Amino acid sequence: MNIQKEIDRKKLDERAPLMPWFVQQFIDYKLPDLSPSTLLEYIRDYEQFFNWLRAEGLSRAGTNQDVTLEELEVLHMESIVAYRLYLTTRTTGTNSRITVSRKLSSLRSLFHYLSQIAEDENFYPLLKRNIMAKVEIKRIHKPKDTAAKLKGKILEEDELVDFIHYIHEGYGQDVASNKQALHAFEQNKVRDACIASLILNSGLRVSEVVNLNVNDLDLANKMLYVYRKGNNDETFKAPVYFREQAKDDLAEYLTLRDSRYRTPKREKALFVALPNGQQEGKRMTKRAIQAMIIKYAKRFGKPYLTVHKLRHSFATDYYLQNDIYKTKEQLGHASTETTEVYAHLTDKTMSEAIERRLEQ
Repeated sequence: MNIQKEIDRKKLDERAPLMPWFVQQFIDYKLPDLSPSTLLEYIRDYEQFFNWLRAEGLSRAGTNQDVTLEELEVLHMESIVAYRLYLTTRTTGTNSRITVSRKLSSLRSLFHYLSQIAEDENFYPLLKRNIMAKVEIKRIHKPKDTAAKLKGKILEEDELVDFIHYIHEGYGQDVASNKQALHAFEQNKVRDACIASLILNSGLRVSEVVNLNVNDLDLANKMLYVYRKGNNDETFKAPVYFREQAKDDLAEYLTLRDSRYRTPKREKALFVALPNGQQEGKRMTKRAIQAMIIKYAKRFGKPYLTVHKLRHSFATDYYLQNDIYKTKEQLGHASTETTEVYAHLTDKTMSEAIERRLEQ
């Protein structure tokens, strides 16, 4: 099991017992098919829903664990409408349309299981009436819409190389008057540039980068072995290729990984950090990598750039030289529907169609 899944499985084991017994049963039913990370999101969604039910007086339970099936059975449609309104308009932590859609989908999955799959001792459904079956959840994130939101917020053409070079050199010049920032930069610039370079030359997800171990790297063949999102086979790591530039940056980083970060031999992580006050280097966290990219992006003049948009930047650039199926495989997408975003970003399919028409 990869590092993030281990963390999420531990959290899942801690939080599931705080749910009603029927939710725990649902989680056990889904565990063979869904990752601990996905199921942990389900638990968070149910916690929020049950908290709301109790706050609105729709459940008499003193804790979420005590919410009953009978209380779910008698919910009216107006209650679900009110909950959707609560998610979209509450004063703190307002959710996007995509997030609201996902939270309602989580509830639909639970209610469907309780009404259509789970049975009591007399073979009757656990939930006699499923209010969530009446809730229409519209598809929100169409590829064309996603592409429109990304335009102007990713790196294009020469900017991919320019951003890596900026981390190597430019940032240091910009913070030269700040001794503390300059010292931290000099300490970490090779590692930071290497991480950015790897994502911009392979399209890895940040979680995949975090989970990388030194022995996952085949530098000679420009290949990495990674746990892909959605693959629940804990023994299989998929091969992912990277470009020549990333090979050079990785080779440079490896020469100082052990000495600069005082990395102990037992630490397998490829990318490590040496926290203040610590004597030994340890695996970088997802949050640390995200914050690092944002720091450089703001100074680079791309304040909207995030670590995930580096992946989008690579994908857009890669798609210009390859077809949608190769792009899908490189990115580890489950279907080409997700990969269609990059067709819209590049307008490649439309421009090629126009050229073919002119040639006739």
